[in-house]
Amino acid sequence: MKHTDKKTFKLPAESTLVDTHCHLDMNEYHEDFDEVMATAAENGINKILTIGIDLDSSRNAVKLARRYDNIYAAIGIHPHNVANVNESDYVDLARMADDPKNKIVGYGEIGLDYFRDRCPREVQLTHFERQLNLAKELALPIIIHDRDAHEDVLSLLHKAGPFPTGGVMHCFSGDISLAHKVMELGLHISIPGIVTFKKSEIIQEVARTIPLDRMVLETDGPFLTPVPYRSKRNQPSFLRFTAAKVAELREISVKDIAHHTTKNAHKLFGLGQFP
Repeated sequence: MKHTDKKTFKLPAESTLVDTHCHLDMNEYHEDFDEVMATAAENGINKILTIGIDLDSSRNAVKLARRYDNIYAAIGIHPHNVANVNESDYVDLARMADDPKNKIVGYGEIGLDYFRDRCPREVQLTHFERQLNLAKELALPIIIHDRDAHEDVLSLLHKAGPFPTGGVMHCFSGDISLAHKVMELGLHISIPGIVTFKKSEIIQEVARTIPLDRMVLETDGPFLTPVPYRSKRNQPSFLRFTAAKVAELREISVKDIAHHTTKNAHKLFGLGQFP
């Protein structure tokens, strides 16, 4: 049943979702943060990972995780932001991860971005490898950013792996062949709101065919808003439209998609007992 063009669509009452990737510390949420959180809860989003992209945002992610029971933190340095990173920054990140009260459940987002090239590629490569190794030292699942850099991302993942605590290819942007290579490394595939876009046939094929036990869902809020709110600010409550589109593509119920992806997120990130 098609739901993705209906703004009134709600999850089944007994279903919940985990937004595995959102940037709740960004300015776009400052004015109505509590409303955003309340709307998420009303729409079955019972847990949210807020993601660090530099040292300051990693600290802010931790502050939010400590303040809200249903928010968890990931820490790391985005490839756009590694140019001026030094070893003391990594020491600070490791110290954050040492405190269980910080509710840090993942390391990222880290990776390579050859689309915008805001940082020299050789610098990106150096810091990506450094952070993969740090994530292993901290026993945290990795959260990977890969934009137009598939070959180099896979190469470094093979070099630094294996990853006993697993990880996820965030906002997956490759084809089904790349998805299989990522899953062979023991990682999950994260499906973003892009899957709802009419011309996104490649990611739709990935969402239709990968094993359900390797899939998680994300908003990447405030970016990449799904249909029917495309062009608006993205927020965790909109994750329900991504779930509905994946259910439509696989010809199964939204309840089944919610069950599997929520279970996967709980297991991957250690979010407590699966409801």
